[in-house]
Amino acid sequence: MVLKRFAELSTALVADACVRVGVGLRAAPVGVSGVVAGGRVAGRVLPVRHYGSVDVFLEAYGAAEAGDVLVIDNGGRVDEACIGDLAVLEARAAGVAGVVVWGLHRDTAELVEIGLPVFSYGALPLGPMRLDEREPEALTVARFGPHLVSAEDVVFADADGVLFVPAGRVEEVVETAVAIARTERAQAERITSGDTLRRQTAFDDYLERRAADPGYSFRQHLRRVGGAIEE
Repeated sequence: MVLKRFAELSTALVADACVRVGVGLRAAPVGVSGVVAGGRVAGRVLPVRHYGSVDVFLEAYGAAEAGDVLVIDNGGRVDEACIGDLAVLEARAAGVAGVVVWGLHRDTAELVEIGLPVFSYGALPLGPMRLDEREPEALTVARFGPHLVSAEDVVFADADGVLFVPAGRVEEVVETAVAIARTERAQAERITSGDTLRRQTAFDDYLERRAADPGYSFRQHLRRVGGAIEE
């Protein structure tokens, strides 16, 4: 259901909506991107921490619900690929909608053929050469950059990156994102028709008001005139 509603949105719109409704922004570090061009996914986080063996993924799949997104904490490592074609095929068989990795993948050609959305820092042919001690939180909480995520979160991912939103705020965030998208589409159509963004946002009026009140921000002005280009 979340993925269906996200189909006409973007992570940029979701981020703007989070700002609008006061949900703290949790974005994946820059560089996490889709393996398959145009890939996008949204769903409940299925968290897992990787310790060098695929068994932890297989265990996570046992608790997966249809539409979940496997979120892998591999500590942002760039010296090993922690997921490849077999693990992704198994994810699809378990009903998982996509995979988001804080780390690297391999078997790129096979992943493209499989088509399941996979997001990572990039590819590396080397698999894990270690087997670390497993933590009690291995299947309950994942780190992703500076953030902790769990099944109480929903992940959104597309060509602009990856965002995490508390599940309890998703409906509000998505509704707000839809409203922002509607405004932006109307603004874009007007620009195409010759009605410039400066005219739409009464930019000259903004400059005049700012001259009289240096504390008057463009975001305040946009809220007053009904624009949506910054949040």
